[in-house]
Amino acid sequence: MTTLTDIYDKMISNGSLEDDLCQREIVEQLENISRQVSNLKKKSIFFRKSSDINGAYIWGGVGCGKSMLMDLFVENLSIPNRRVHFHAFMQEIHNSLHKARSSGVKDPLALVANEVIKNFKVLALDEMQIKDITDAMIVGRLFNLLFDGGVVIVTTSNRVPSDLYKNGLNRQLFVPFIDLINNRLNILNLKSKIDYRKSKLRGTRVYFSPLNADTKNKLHNLCIDLSGNESQDFHLIVNKRKIKFPYYSSGVAKFTFFELCGENRGPADFLAIVDSVRVLIVENIPQLGRSNFNEAKRFVTLIDTVYEAGILFLCSAVAEPEYLYLEGEGVFEFERTVSRLNEMQSESWAQRFNSPNQ
Repeated sequence: MTTLTDIYDKMISNGSLEDDLCQREIVEQLENISRQVSNLKKKSIFFRKSSDINGAYIWGGVGCGKSMLMDLFVENLSIPNRRVHFHAFMQEIHNSLHKARSSGVKDPLALVANEVIKNFKVLALDEMQIKDITDAMIVGRLFNLLFDGGVVIVTTSNRVPSDLYKNGLNRQLFVPFIDLINNRLNILNLKSKIDYRKSKLRGTRVYFSPLNADTKNKLHNLCIDLSGNESQDFHLIVNKRKIKFPYYSSGVAKFTFFELCGENRGPADFLAIVDSVRVLIVENIPQLGRSNFNEAKRFVTLIDTVYEAGILFLCSAVAEPEYLYLEGEGVFEFERTVSRLNEMQSESWAQRFNSPNQ
């Protein structure tokens, strides 16, 4: 039987990965969880409860390979599982809760948790972070219900559990969730000092112009290098509207300009999108001016949001930033956007992208 270590070794031998002792230790831990879950399947066709199996909480800096290792784990499971971004998962929970409450159910959260329990034995949640008090107030009981229902949880985060929802409103009510995480999940610190995404970008362009087959291929190849995985089904719900990601994998999202700015999106939409990714790629930015003034305004808002979040931004455009917006209302305001687009191409921006707060 092929193990996760075998697959990891193969990825090293074919040049997909560099051998990393810290990553290898995490692989061994995930392999142990995979083995325990597989043994349950063999012992009973009815799946006795897996609540005695501790999952994993993998935390570490940006670009150290957390999501890649979790994907490796999930892709090689033979039992019902789901891999989803934590932010998207919590949005789904809130939407399901709203429907359950509207139907008059006595315990809406138990009903919603049971739906997850019925469908999945392993739940993989990428990029756990708690910013919203509405998440903070339900996540503890939700996870308790999932654990009691036999769901094995593997999650990644940039923060040690004790730093989750740090300085949040009514945080004392959230602390029991931290205790639950420490008791029910193996806390695994991926200490690798190598930022693999950053190393792939060193000396590489992140702003491609003009628009032609060559720049399209270069941006596509860079996207694959950064994500390393096939696109996953991913969407957000913002103000009851669905935002579908055309491409999403391991925290890397790719849109065309018109997919992002051609629709009637506002600051809340862009904030939700940026908050869900570590790398945003935008293709085919056109010449901006009078003919697409509304789209240009949305693009300015998007770049402001990306800049404030400090994420990595890659794009292809018809021209360099200074020549994108040459005439029409908004030219003066666009000067700030030009400055930010240029700054986000710099090495200092890559350093900011790798800061421990990201």
